[in-house]
Amino acid sequence: MDFEAVIGLEVHAQLLTKSKIFCSCPTAFGHGDNENVCPVCTGLPGALPVLNKQVVDFAILTGLALNCKIQKHNIFARKNYFYPDLPKGYQISQYEEPICLGGKLTFLVDGNEMTVGVTRIHMEEDAGKNTHHGEFSLVNLNRSSVPLLEIVSEPDMRTPKQAGEYLRALRSVLLYLGVCDGNMDEGSLRCDANVSVRTRGAEKFGTKVELKNINSFRFVEKAIEYEIGRQIDLIEQGQKIVQETRLYDPDKNRTVGMRSKEEAHDYRYFPDPDLLPLRLSDEWIDGVRKQLPELPYEKMNRFATQFGLPRYDAQILTQSRDLAQYFETAVKRSNNPKGTSNWIMSELLRVLNDQKKEVADSPVNADQLGDLVRLIDQGQMSGKIAKGIFEDLAAGKFSNKTVEQIVKENGLVQVTDTKAIEAVIDKIIAANAGQVEQYRSGKDKLFGFFVGQVMKEMKGQGSPTVVNDLLKKKLKGE
Repeated sequence: MDFEAVIGLEVHAQLLTKSKIFCSCPTAFGHGDNENVCPVCTGLPGALPVLNKQVVDFAILTGLALNCKIQKHNIFARKNYFYPDLPKGYQISQYEEPICLGGKLTFLVDGNEMTVGVTRIHMEEDAGKNTHHGEFSLVNLNRSSVPLLEIVSEPDMRTPKQAGEYLRALRSVLLYLGVCDGNMDEGSLRCDANVSVRTRGAEKFGTKVELKNINSFRFVEKAIEYEIGRQIDLIEQGQKIVQETRLYDPDKNRTVGMRSKEEAHDYRYFPDPDLLPLRLSDEWIDGVRKQLPELPYEKMNRFATQFGLPRYDAQILTQSRDLAQYFETAVKRSNNPKGTSNWIMSELLRVLNDQKKEVADSPVNADQLGDLVRLIDQGQMSGKIAKGIFEDLAAGKFSNKTVEQIVKENGLVQVTDTKAIEAVIDKIIAANAGQVEQYRSGKDKLFGFFVGQVMKEMKGQGSPTVVNDLLKKKLKGE
């Protein structure tokens, strides 16, 4: 039988507020166990929540970026369930009247445009965290009441690759907005995947299985791929798919059953009596709208049009606001968009990856990289010299110096004087008479040997264009 998957993602994004959603405790990661807690976020009797306005602003901003309708009237609800890391016995979330409805996200998959619908975005508080130590489990409530946005997609994806690219694109949007740091290792961005399969062409969805708390792009794709195969195998064996929540084990690359899947009525949602309905004015929404930056997909299309870049280059360069800004600054110095893009993608990103640094902390600044590209284009520097300067800059040498200063102080100016180059060529030809004879008898590949010898004699400072032109003439006996 020919099957297709139906995939939807629920993404939890921790918001970059200094304090929690309903109290003033800090949200910083990595503090001592149960250090950032108070009567509100530990659920002590009589403690009352107070809504953090910045959480609402961030929710509106995200909704606008994802083309959602902002609900002017929305309500916080209690979602009742019982875990050791949820001391109140309920989570404050939104249900029937969330803050954002009906958006979309457009992105590229293998160079092709794809749009996935966004069902809803709602605000909620995080639970605490259980840590397990042999026979004992401990509860850390630092994360309790940290503000989250839950972003729920439509079931529009059909392959693990599409799901992975959707998640990458969503993370990029959140980073551009500055509402989430996107750190999946620290749990700032977590993904639940809803996966079902059906025979291709069928309208009815299959039984849905939820894959819980996946914390990397690669694991999202691998978990979904495994789950699709597992469900198809069960159907082909005549067995039924059980609606349940499963966990992904990356070490064994498989999903394992966790619990039966709850329905909405299991949570017994009802409006939180301690929080008034939230009413948003047009002025409030319009004020947030003014904060919208140019978003990744828009910037990618602009880079492709304005700078004549391939969409692949434009997609890489707009992954983050800092990288896009780096490129635009460098281009102003180089006036060569494609050359600048090549250097960023092949050299700069390699160095940043090796040094585990972000673009903002790059040891080679945008002006320096742009000047390297410009001086190569102007014939004032060979690619080899430029690469050497780049590596020195990446190693922390010549800090705060311009490329022109580095070239001048270290005698790296490219030699274009034809008489000086001719003298070196004559010397090389005289010292390699046998190779000259072979070249003239038809062994054209020896030309590279002569170029190498001349450049070695000139310590890489000869103009490649001048060297090649003069060498061809000399070898022909002109």
